[in-house]
Amino acid sequence: MTVRRGTAPDARAPGVAADRPDDAGSTLLLTIFYGFLALVVILLVVAASSLYLERKRLLTLADGAALAAAEAYALDTVTVAPDGSAAPLRTELDSTAVRAAADAHLAAAPHATLEDLVVTRAASEDGQSATVSLSAYWRPPVLTLVLPAGVRLEVTAVARSVFR
Repeated sequence: MTVRRGTAPDARAPGVAADRPDDAGSTLLLTIFYGFLALVVILLVVAASSLYLERKRLLTLADGAALAAAEAYALDTVTVAPDGSAAPLRTELDSTAVRAAADAHLAAAPHATLEDLVVTRAASEDGQSATVSLSAYWRPPVLTLVLPAGVRLEVTAVARSVFR
């Protein structure tokens, strides 16, 4: 093979046409795209994890408030059921006592991370179980431009105090 003077040898692989366009730089574009995609996926996972943990915190707080409210009865309201009953002792819960116990529990429990925490419902429908519903706002930790107002979370917990 002879090389002509004044021209550089062709650096292409044998069998590749000289008029084929060069691919140089396409790897950089793919790297930038996949880097951006990985960043978006990471931010979405962080936001979803934050939402899940915030809902779990709210549910834990509602469980504690419902448990405190389920034991908000006066001892003089405990009645003895007739013989042969599955539950010999019964309690009667009052909705105002349930609400007061739930509010007292929320005042004592730490909940600084929950934004605009509100007791939406605290009552006893059947006189034996306490139902407490809480709501709060969640805001994403990183992408606040996407959801500036946040998302309202609502949870409900039911608890019953039983004598044995």
